[in-house]
Amino acid sequence: MNPKTSLIRPFGLQFDLAEGVMHDPADHVVRKASDMRGYYADEAALEQLISSANDPVHYETFDSPVPEEYGQVKFCISKLYPGVVGEECFMTKGHYHAVLETGELYLCLKGQGLLLLKLSDGTSTWEQFVPGRMVYVPPYWAHRSVNVGDEPLISLCIYPGDAGHNYRDIKSNGFPNRVFRRNGLIVVEKSGKRNAL
Repeated sequence: MNPKTSLIRPFGLQFDLAEGVMHDPADHVVRKASDMRGYYADEAALEQLISSANDPVHYETFDSPVPEEYGQVKFCISKLYPGVVGEECFMTKGHYHAVLETGELYLCLKGQGLLLLKLSDGTSTWEQFVPGRMVYVPPYWAHRSVNVGDEPLISLCIYPGDAGHNYRDIKSNGFPNRVFRRNGLIVVEKSGKRNAL
C-alpha cells in the first residue's frame, strides 16, 4: 500500500440526477451572485442583480466523501442555474487544478451549456454540453462551465483525488472567451471577435 493513500471502505451514494442533487454529500457549496464579483464583464449589472433579485444562487456543487489524496478518485455533481448578468450567461468561477498534470471528466446529465477551456499561454477553446455528452479536460487546461439554456445545467465531474483547485489564477487573469445571450442567440466572444452558435 502507498503510505500517501488512505485505505477506505467501498461505499455507495444516492443521486437524484433529474434534480442535480447528491444525497448526504461530504460538502455542499453554494455560490451566489455576490460570490461572483470580479468574474463578469459587466460589474454594474452584477450589482444590480444582487440587489434586485435578492442575491440569486448561481451554482451548487455536491462533493463526494472521498479523501483528497493520490490514488483516490473524487467525484461531484455540479448544478449551474440559468440566467444572465447583463447579457453574459451564468457561469462557474472556473479553475486550474492545483496539480496541473491532472485531468477531469465531465458528463452532462441535463441542460445545455459550454465548457470553456484555456491554457496559461492564452490558447483557448470550448466544448458543448448536452445530455449524454462527455467532455474530457486534459492536464494543464483551466475550465469553466457556462449555462446557455433555460434550465439548470447538471454535470457529473470525476477527477483524481489529489488534483485540488486553483481559483486564484482565474480570478486574476480570467478566460479569453465570454458567452452572451444576444437577440435570442448564444454568442461566444474572444477579444472582440464574435461567433454565434
